[in-house]
Amino acid sequence: MMTTILLTAPVAVPVLAAGGYAALGWRRGTAWLAPAAAAGVLAAAVCLAFLAVGRPRTGLGGLLRADALTALMLIVIGAVALLAMLASPSYLAAERAAGRATPADARRYGLLTQGFIASMALAVLASSLGVLWVAVEATTIVTAFLVGHRRTRNAVEAAWKYVVICSAGIALALLGIVLLHFAARHAQVPSSGALDWARLSAHAASLDPDVTRIAVALLILGFGAKAGLAPLHAWLPDAHGQAPAPVSALMSGVLLSVALYAVLRVKVIADVALGTGFARTLLLIVALASVALAAALLLGQRDLKRMLAYSSIEHMGLLALGTAIGTRLAMGAVLLHILGHGLAKAVSFLAAGRVHQALGTSRIDAVRALGGRAPVLSFFLGAGLLALLGFPPFTLFATEVAMVRAGFSTGLGWAVTAALVLTLVVMAAVSARMAGMLLGSRPDAPGAAALPATGPAGTGPAGTGLRPPRALTAAMGAGLAACALIGVAAWPLRPLLDAATEIVTGVSG
Repeated sequence: MMTTILLTAPVAVPVLAAGGYAALGWRRGTAWLAPAAAAGVLAAAVCLAFLAVGRPRTGLGGLLRADALTALMLIVIGAVALLAMLASPSYLAAERAAGRATPADARRYGLLTQGFIASMALAVLASSLGVLWVAVEATTIVTAFLVGHRRTRNAVEAAWKYVVICSAGIALALLGIVLLHFAARHAQVPSSGALDWARLSAHAASLDPDVTRIAVALLILGFGAKAGLAPLHAWLPDAHGQAPAPVSALMSGVLLSVALYAVLRVKVIADVALGTGFARTLLLIVALASVALAAALLLGQRDLKRMLAYSSIEHMGLLALGTAIGTRLAMGAVLLHILGHGLAKAVSFLAAGRVHQALGTSRIDAVRALGGRAPVLSFFLGAGLLALLGFPPFTLFATEVAMVRAGFSTGLGWAVTAALVLTLVVMAAVSARMAGMLLGSRPDAPGAAALPATGPAGTGPAGTGLRPPRALTAAMGAGLAACALIGVAAWPLRPLLDAATEIVTGVSG
């Protein structure tokens, strides 16, 4: 009974919160339903982590299953959702003060964000590849309305672009699922379990290699589109640039990783059915293409939120590279990188969103001397960017070093070297823009956003100040502290990481 409650809670709690917003709307008395629901998801994930390290747990007649990998992904979802939902009341208050949101818009925001979180939780809890596909498609539908939340021309265009490209990717994944089901049925897997992760992994050696090869390629490309990997990546900068900042934090920090989770599950099957070479080659191609594309486009980037979006493409490329390497060290680094990237990207997007609201623009050349005008906000934005660039003591430094070591030890030094060179290009491009934003002189050029002289740290449109509210400050501070602490000492997560790594590699520690 307790296991069933814990398995259903990460989906049920956000659904209940969504019902509360549908009935009552977003107001002072209901604003904290969202953070409470996110905290509930995180608490259930932590409890499942203790239960699932030893053996997988199932519920609802086998529809839901939680193993160590599931529990780790739920922790990522819960942690990033908590940061984003803590920042949402102040974000919506500023939007309403600026006349860009109505009470109906706030109600819709609360309903859709909770549906978004519930869909991602269902995706990682699903025991069936088919249910996972449905959950991922549900995230596309829900987030399309969130991307177009402001209903401006650019926001609506970004939402349509997101729907079209991600739907094309999801259609490829659906075709891959159909082919994998066909291969499973011909391998005498019962129809009721032909898409079950555990059944497919157990019978992977019996799957027809030719059909499975096509299915795996379609699944990696299809779910890779949702993960922001090349070549179906073009939706990501527009969608993340137009979505509300807390939604961008959820999309970049969690949604991309949920899609990558599906790729990890597919790779487990592919490695048994086809050997490690096929999935490795495909992942190496999309990984290096994604990092190269992000590096090239960051060189000329002039928008802060789009810069963070291209950074997401780079990090998804690095995760795909670590997955291609596939050793125990590399996969442990990939799983920890997912958590570290989610926390760092959430902090960065929340800080960038506050800057956007205060200045009325996210143009990089309009954000100057932020360190002198808003030291608290400047600190979080700068530290978040440093974390994303892989500086110590943050998590991404340790994970990237581990992936480099693993790559050279498995004969993929050429791929790791290429990724390192491209990462240095990304570091140079982002550092140059970060220095200008935080330390540059105040802009006097026409079109630059100038702040009035009155008010603490300046006051932007409709009274939105650069000084972050306490809830936003607490969210950014907690995210940054967690990212640094995990980078220094990941021992609280060690048993969970070891068990999850064993699942994706088949190698025990």
